[in-house]
Amino acid sequence: MFKKMDKPLLFVSVILLVIGLVMVFSASNVTSFMKYQASPYRFFYKQLLFLIVSIVISLIALRFNTKTYGYISFVLLLVLIGFLVIVLVYGKITNQARSWINLFGGIKIQPSEFVKVATIVWMAFYCTNKKRTGFKSYLLLFAIISLITILIILQPDLGTAIIYISIVFIMFMSLDISKKVKRNIVITVLILGGLVILLLMNNGVQIFFERQLKRFDFKAPCSEEKFYTTGTQLCNGFIAINNGGLTGLGLGNSTQKYLYLPEAYTDFIFAITVEELGVISSCGILLLMLVVLWRIFIISKRATTERGRLMCYGIFWYILIHITVNLGGVFGLIPLTGVPLPFLSYGGSFLMCLVVSLAIVERVAIESR
Repeated sequence: MFKKMDKPLLFVSVILLVIGLVMVFSASNVTSFMKYQASPYRFFYKQLLFLIVSIVISLIALRFNTKTYGYISFVLLLVLIGFLVIVLVYGKITNQARSWINLFGGIKIQPSEFVKVATIVWMAFYCTNKKRTGFKSYLLLFAIISLITILIILQPDLGTAIIYISIVFIMFMSLDISKKVKRNIVITVLILGGLVILLLMNNGVQIFFERQLKRFDFKAPCSEEKFYTTGTQLCNGFIAINNGGLTGLGLGNSTQKYLYLPEAYTDFIFAITVEELGVISSCGILLLMLVVLWRIFIISKRATTERGRLMCYGIFWYILIHITVNLGGVFGLIPLTGVPLPFLSYGGSFLMCLVVSLAIVERVAIESR
């Protein structure tokens, strides 16, 4: 199996995961000690634990033919829908959103993150069935996707919902079906989506909260009136990037991680990376991410099955959208959404999904060869 794997994707992914572990420790040790009065290694150990679990799951996934992924992903999707319902009742509130479930030892998981990958895999099987050619044959797909989207919006986690819908939409538009069927389904979904939003608003369900609307006011974050309010995170991120310059202050020497930047080891870890390693090294890391995307795209093109092609294509956009949205927020080009940066950001749920996604791509590469 190793001989048939895509070596550039494997080696570059390993390098990025190691860099990510180092940066999570560097960016989180101060917060862990000063804010939580815990060991400086607290978040590093958690991230390492999730990485080990992810590798074990990936090794198991690599042993199975992608034919079995369809059944597993559908069952997993149904289980995750149940978890999304449980989250609305018993979930832990983090950053004013009820998106997390506590497991043990302070470890939390985010079901909405796992739903993205499960949907990509199941959709690849569902949509590549040759019997599905007409409008009616896709009703189950969009019924499940609509239900999941509504449950995520109710958390409320609008950023995740938008990313989820974007991935599904791009995958659907890449299908080899008639334009008429695509057009009818898109129009139907838009009408039904609008009706659901109106229904929720009529029943007192708030779609947009004040804190979410404030995120759209992201221009001039370092101005006098915004620096201590809505612009705190973004402006401190700018300061970190400015401090780093071309070559950086040195690994571990960031000043902004001393509680100036609230999300130093999650959403804004790239700002800390630039501050410590510099613009040149950080651009090198981004280049490695582009290599990963390039290899996934190549594997998608070379896939010998339609389901393999669509799975790789979905994972390609899954990673690319996360990179784009995270960096867009860090650089003040779009509103902040709390989306992690692949390979670098702390977050067990996203790390597991990322590593397993890469294993799925490798399995497609193995079967194609």
